[in-house]
Amino acid sequence: MSYRAPVTEFGFVLEHVVDFKKVQETDRFADAQGDVVAAILAEAGKVATEKLAPLQRIGDMRPAHLENGVVRTSPGFAEGFRAISEGGWIGVTAPPEHGGLGLPLTLSIVVNEMMAGACMALQLNPMLTQAQIHALEVHGDADIQKLYLPHLISGNWAGTMNLSEPQAGSDVGALRSRAEPDGEGTYRISGQKIYISWGDSDFCENICHMVLARLPDAPSGSRGISLFLVPKFIPRADGTLGPANSLKVVSLEHKLGLHGSPTAVMEFDAAKGWLIGEPHKGLATMFTMMNNARLNTGVQGIGVAEAGCQIAESFAKDRRQGRTGRPLGTIIEHADVRRMLVSMRAETFAARAIGLACAVAIDMETATGQDSWRARAAFLTPIAKAFGTDTGHSVAQDAIQVHGGMGYIEETGVAQLMRDVRVTQIYEGTNGIQAMDLVSRKLMDDGDAAFALLDEIEDGAEAARARFPDVAQAVWTAAEALREATEWMVAQGDMDDRFAGAVPYLRAFARVLGGHYHLRAAMAEDGAGPRADLCRAYVTRLLPQHAALLAEAQAGAADLFAIKPEVLGA
Repeated sequence: MSYRAPVTEFGFVLEHVVDFKKVQETDRFADAQGDVVAAILAEAGKVATEKLAPLQRIGDMRPAHLENGVVRTSPGFAEGFRAISEGGWIGVTAPPEHGGLGLPLTLSIVVNEMMAGACMALQLNPMLTQAQIHALEVHGDADIQKLYLPHLISGNWAGTMNLSEPQAGSDVGALRSRAEPDGEGTYRISGQKIYISWGDSDFCENICHMVLARLPDAPSGSRGISLFLVPKFIPRADGTLGPANSLKVVSLEHKLGLHGSPTAVMEFDAAKGWLIGEPHKGLATMFTMMNNARLNTGVQGIGVAEAGCQIAESFAKDRRQGRTGRPLGTIIEHADVRRMLVSMRAETFAARAIGLACAVAIDMETATGQDSWRARAAFLTPIAKAFGTDTGHSVAQDAIQVHGGMGYIEETGVAQLMRDVRVTQIYEGTNGIQAMDLVSRKLMDDGDAAFALLDEIEDGAEAARARFPDVAQAVWTAAEALREATEWMVAQGDMDDRFAGAVPYLRAFARVLGGHYHLRAAMAEDGAGPRADLCRAYVTRLLPQHAALLAEAQAGAADLFAIKPEVLGA
């Protein structure tokens, strides 16, 4: 079956689970009311379902390729991209004065999840452009904004991020690309970058590369990196395209998945570029772009999880295998298959709620400027990225398992989901890096942001005790255990002790947040609907995992470093 955008589910989560009404009540986003939201959900769902989903298999079977130095994209991708750009979906949050809609990030996140679930390989293109629009809006000067933003928002031009080099992956402080002043107020960028998603295409007039490089007087390490905007074609002042810049696609990577998305090795040979932000502070400037992309990466995982649920559920309702003794007579009546399907749905709901709650916090920070919302958004971002992408991968794996042997056959589509989503756990900072960020920088406030979330979770559980006493108690108890683990993390002076437990701590926090949002959904139905049943299943079967995760989170690092390298094969 093909992907269908879950429009009704998004409406429910926005209204009843993640407090989107707070965003709607602000002056900044007062226009994002019911009719506008309903129209966006419906129209974006239509584009995802009708225009993008049919391209999913095509991109996998007929990948992008390099032909005489020109990237040729998969059949139909140009038309799919036009459906995205002409619908205004790239500029949902972009400033109206440059052609954007100026709507909340939360709505953009909903749109991006639908489109990623339909065809992640294509959706990755506008997602990167959105991140570049945001970075230029925050750090670009007025002339750069006036020249670039309208073209990026319209989809005539596309944006990329150029960070990694052969010797410098996550350690961007080790990069060697150079930027030399040319005496004209611009710079000449030289170096090679790898893993550049959508480094080129044949359906956008211009490709605008954000490139990290070093100025001649740059100090070593990450403090000596600057950020430059380096276009494929140098634009004139009126926005028309001038001469080609001195950059090229050297090759395209041969990847496990996302075959429709060209991942380029880029070479810059004294290419003309413009400094974005301040000299030597490019990493902080790039983080504006990366943080936007990190949340959207988590959302890509959730979109794939939704697609996996839909395919697996459809197969299980039709597939007859063995005797069930139940009315349908298909494998959906087998207890273990039902266990997998319920877990997949419950996990997808939890990840979606966390991602949208993070987006709401970012919107509230934007609308109010309050530090409490800024801290919440920062704390939730690594959780949303890591848990969203972990969920995408685990649900895709379970979707294969539900299909049995058929899941290992490419025609079913579930193997492609697993291959496509796997990279999301790696890019924009591996999930281990997200977890280390959570237990280090995000706890530098002595845990205040974490404790504020835990207070909210416990208040919600208290309010639900009369209607769901057992479920509410389980969520409250889990939150208390997480509070104690957070206190333990804050107290550790040795960062290795924190880092050794970072991944299980993040997963435990996501587990408890998932219980909280499931409980809110159940309360909205007053226990009389399918979401209440799903809540009970989550709290019974998945929430208890927090105990084991927190035990590992607080184990410290001594046992890991007691293992001698030779035992590990070194």
